[in-house]
Amino acid sequence: MALETLLVGVVVALVYIEIAGVWPGGIIVPGFFALSLDRPERAAWTLAAALLALGAYRLLARRFLLFGRRRFAVMLLLGAILAAAGALIWSGLGPGFAELRAVGWVVPGLIANQLARQKPLPTLAGLATCAVATHFLVRLGTALFG
Repeated sequence: MALETLLVGVVVALVYIEIAGVWPGGIIVPGFFALSLDRPERAAWTLAAALLALGAYRLLARRFLLFGRRRFAVMLLLGAILAAAGALIWSGLGPGFAELRAVGWVVPGLIANQLARQKPLPTLAGLATCAVATHFLVRLGTALFG
């Protein structure tokens, strides 16, 4: 069901981008978030990693020329590092905290990149809208078609 959720998420994101003109954190991100809606702590840590990556990028951008591909690469790298660090920290706290890891290693960087390109409120609102719509459509499809 994960593959179906990711594919539905891509379609929902594309439709949302066409209608609203706002990227919901990236094309693949709503599908990943839809997969984690039953574990809100995972989604919360992913957003926290994205916001931390954005903050780190803004600090680095004061000293280095980071735009275009370089900005994107730095955001992905920062997001992956923070996701990995979070996974190590949370898994060390015990089995109950093992699920407190980012949804993916790339997803926080994708979100951070869109937060830097767009305003945070439209990006996060679009992400929430697309993730919930994706989750709903997958559940509806599962109920109707088994």
